[in-house]
Amino acid sequence: MRVLGWALACVMAAPVAWAEGERAGEFDYYVMALSWSPTWCALEGDARQSPQCAADADFGWVLHGLWPQYHRGWPSFCPTSERNPSRSMTAEMADIMGTSGLAWYQWNKHGVCSGLSASEYYALARDAYGTIVGPDVFRRLDTVVRLPASVVEEAFLKDNPQLEPDMITITCRQGRIQEARICLSKSLEPVPCGQDVVRDCTATDALFDPIR
Repeated sequence: MRVLGWALACVMAAPVAWAEGERAGEFDYYVMALSWSPTWCALEGDARQSPQCAADADFGWVLHGLWPQYHRGWPSFCPTSERNPSRSMTAEMADIMGTSGLAWYQWNKHGVCSGLSASEYYALARDAYGTIVGPDVFRRLDTVVRLPASVVEEAFLKDNPQLEPDMITITCRQGRIQEARICLSKSLEPVPCGQDVVRDCTATDALFDPIR
């Protein structure tokens, strides 16, 4: 019984991995997620006939989101008095986010937790996107390749000398390279990621689709 009681106490004391309705503006750092567009198109976008996946779209690393993060866990859907973005505001983000729909969703789930207005959040997200160089080597691919996820991280580190290995993680989905997630301070300086963020994909033969 003592063992059971101790175990229950540990479970109850363990921090929640994510939360909803937390106070806007109270978080520790940002995670900027850069999604490899051809992967999303192959897994979801093509079936949706998304304009992000059109033959002339030419998207590579797109901004999936700029997410407020705790040192462990993250807030979402925070109450805010800020007005929702207009259609023109979300449309203006499509050049780096792929679609206006994604821009809206990211505000609704994550941007409201930033403590910023929608225009300020989008401006900060654009600034964050501009701080990182997407390795050009991947844009030059003309066929599907298989590679270790670590190669993608190494390419980012090479082209972004301000980053350290614990400031970036590469994720996979269904055997494909999915995202590069980079941890940034509130002033957009690279910072070490929390332990729940640094979970690199360990695949040694992940699929990497070329830009169409």
